[in-house]
Amino acid sequence: MTKNTNADSTTHAALTGEFLLGGDLPVHRLGFGAMRLPTGTFQGPARDPETGVAVLRRAVELGVNHIDTAWFYRREGVVVNELIRAALAPYADDLVIATKVGPLLDSDGVPSGEAGPDELRGLVEDNLRTLGVDRLDLVYLRVGGMSAPGGVSIADRFAVLAELREEGLIRHLGVSNVDAAQLAEARAIAPVAAVQNSFHVQDRGDAGLLARCEKDGIAFVPFFPLGGGYRPIDATAMAAVTTRHQATAAQVALAWLLASSPVMLAIPGTGSLGHLEENMEAGRIRLTPDDFVALGD
Repeated sequence: MTKNTNADSTTHAALTGEFLLGGDLPVHRLGFGAMRLPTGTFQGPARDPETGVAVLRRAVELGVNHIDTAWFYRREGVVVNELIRAALAPYADDLVIATKVGPLLDSDGVPSGEAGPDELRGLVEDNLRTLGVDRLDLVYLRVGGMSAPGGVSIADRFAVLAELREEGLIRHLGVSNVDAAQLAEARAIAPVAAVQNSFHVQDRGDAGLLARCEKDGIAFVPFFPLGGGYRPIDATAMAAVTTRHQATAAQVALAWLLASSPVMLAIPGTGSLGHLEENMEAGRIRLTPDDFVALGD
């Protein structure tokens, strides 16, 4: 059952305040992740593209002006970037679209490979073409698969994106699934506007990296803010808080993220209009000190 829902409101995302992404792009702190628009899982069947278009348009109606996509978000001919273009072009002046490059799809459509430095320009150009833009607002170098970050140098690949930024094809750069050493390596090459790592109310392993981002004014944008099926949220452990606010576990988890740091940007994703409405209602929740204690703070 979806709670705390008011379909007539059009300002849910705006209630979370703004963050200056890269120091010059104001975005509402509650955005939208587009990964689940073409399919529920990377190996699942393709979803109806018309539903994806409807979800995107409703997200913008609800105040979203930060949409997170990726070159590899596609399934059986349903390509997220093309859905975004069909739904939202010509783009509003305040809409910020972030994308990711790095992973390559195998024959089953799973992002199991990884692009080398010589392949990144082509991936960036594909994003430009499918989104229908001359410059990308934010491009992350997504490192590795679902394994823990760290252990490899990202300098050669990040340097390619830095060159594309100098050419004017990219406005801001980010890194995803990195550790502190990889972030430092990237920052020695070019400014980093955002970090996208796994993080949620019950998965706080990157708290140290979040603190570094907060100190330096870098956006921290967790992927799988609700668990994503890999580290799922235990709703039972949150029962006291959800009951107190008459909210869902997803709503409380998103509210906790937004309250945890001023540089936190939440990008919950869904292919369902109902779940979209539910997630956006998180912007209305204000957690109390007792809530934070109950949630493990």
